[in-house]
Amino acid sequence: MMELRHLRYFVATAEAGTVSGAAARLHLTQPGLSRQLRQLEKDLGVALFDRSTSRLELSTTGRALLPQARDLLQRADALKVAASFHAVGRLERLTIGAPTVTLTDVVAPFIATLAPDDPTTDVLRADGLSPADTLRQGADLAVGTIPASPPFREMSLAVLPVWAYVPPGHPWSGRGGVPLADLVEESLILLPAAFTARQAFDAATGDMSSEKSIEAANGTVAQALAAAGRGIAIASDDPRFGLVPLAVETDGRRLSIRLRAAWDSRHAAAVTIEGFAARLGRFIRDRYDAPAS
Repeated sequence: MMELRHLRYFVATAEAGTVSGAAARLHLTQPGLSRQLRQLEKDLGVALFDRSTSRLELSTTGRALLPQARDLLQRADALKVAASFHAVGRLERLTIGAPTVTLTDVVAPFIATLAPDDPTTDVLRADGLSPADTLRQGADLAVGTIPASPPFREMSLAVLPVWAYVPPGHPWSGRGGVPLADLVEESLILLPAAFTARQAFDAATGDMSSEKSIEAANGTVAQALAAAGRGIAIASDDPRFGLVPLAVETDGRRLSIRLRAAWDSRHAAAVTIEGFAARLGRFIRDRYDAPAS
């Protein structure tokens, strides 16, 4: 008989790309995980992986069944949440999914303000994921910049600036802002393409993009490099290392990202989650003195 845990192992292995990577994530031994995957294939009567090469790859059947496996796991998780919600009449646990920067600078400080009778709140890292994908990964509330579509609902939380960070002694440090056209002439420290600050910057610069740029792993490293005099860091993170944030001015406005919250309208606790989204939005706007739209 097929077991849900075997499906979880299948999905985890497909996402990790290797049995060793999935085993580490699942806290299983590699041989043990391999046995469980073969048991699932036996139960289903099909080969989910192509083992004819040195690298484990999904078979054609495995690729076809993967979306259904994810959907089944999501529905099983939703059933557990709904059962718990109806049993106690309230949401006892809430998972918020967001990019790493948002988790660090926004979600974690918000969690610190929650009351004892609020749901226990956990987080899920969702760099580069859409709201739908973040919710499918197990989040109850997804925070990001990509719009959501039905059956998901969304709420605008705040408009946050993308900063150009310079050291205190930089010639621009007292200006408060810098035109984008001037900025692209300088040596820049950019984030990877999956980061929303980088996406906003690339969309604004277009053909003007700087040829004198380097890429940092994240906003903290980008600011560290800027503090070391390696260039101007472009990030939406909170300031670090004593750097001065400058607004990036383009087409009569300031470069920014619109932060959104999304949740599944079919969730048993959808009303409660919407209320949490509203609270999170108020917290962000108060913390950063930011507009809602």
